[in-house]
Amino acid sequence: MNNAQSLTAAPQSAVRNRSRFVEKLLADKHSIPFSIALHLVPGALIVAVYAFIAAPLVRAIEYPPFLAWAIALCAVLFPLQFGLLWLGKQQTGKYTLRGFLSYMDRPVSRGKVTGMIVFCLLWMTVVSLALLPLDNFLYDAVFSWIQYEGTGDSATSYLNGYSREMLLTTLLICGPFTGFILPLIEEYYFRGFLLPRLPQLGNWAPVFNMSLFSIYHFWAPWTVLSKLVFLFPGIWLAYKKQDIRISIGMHPGSALLLTVVGVTAVALGHTSL
Repeated sequence: MNNAQSLTAAPQSAVRNRSRFVEKLLADKHSIPFSIALHLVPGALIVAVYAFIAAPLVRAIEYPPFLAWAIALCAVLFPLQFGLLWLGKQQTGKYTLRGFLSYMDRPVSRGKVTGMIVFCLLWMTVVSLALLPLDNFLYDAVFSWIQYEGTGDSATSYLNGYSREMLLTTLLICGPFTGFILPLIEEYYFRGFLLPRLPQLGNWAPVFNMSLFSIYHFWAPWTVLSKLVFLFPGIWLAYKKQDIRISIGMHPGSALLLTVVGVTAVALGHTSL
């Protein structure tokens, strides 16, 4: 939807009442500095919520730090999702993502998109696990000074050292959120909202978007390089095919798969994930 169509889609009274900042957000093109800020500010807020609110709360009830990160992510990403719906109302006249976010029109046939999702899902799952030694090396060599509770050279260090019952409770509480809902919100925001508003970058737009999305994970900077590798196919295909279902299938899909595996492993008595 171009800018002229956007203006006619919403009630004229709503258009007149828009602030300059809202107009800037709804523009078809974001400047590079503005886009960088929109990519990274949510990550900074997540770390702040974790440090000042979630971590002290979870520490007081003696649960794994993983729960604190889940709380921090929810505290930032849920308002972000509501913000997208509100912007949708500013543009279309109703609270919606359709007609506002891009890549939502499903231009790829169901069969083809299923094949792409399966490929990207397998790629992300296998490659992310294969690159764990790289993450561990970078943590030990460069980032061991970071002192978040539970931080370490292990993908499950936020859960280590707790009883089976506590691990299972934590995963069952956090699983629906960290295993699907929160990654889905990230896809709507980063791929449906931010990526299409970088037309000036051409085919570099998905690389720019993917790089900043990787950096946005300020709580795990040692994973930036591996994220650039295992995220690439899904983000690139979503951009080229203009179909967000591809990156949704890859990112929330792989998170759901790993969550199910983790919960199953703990339930069966494998407390060392």
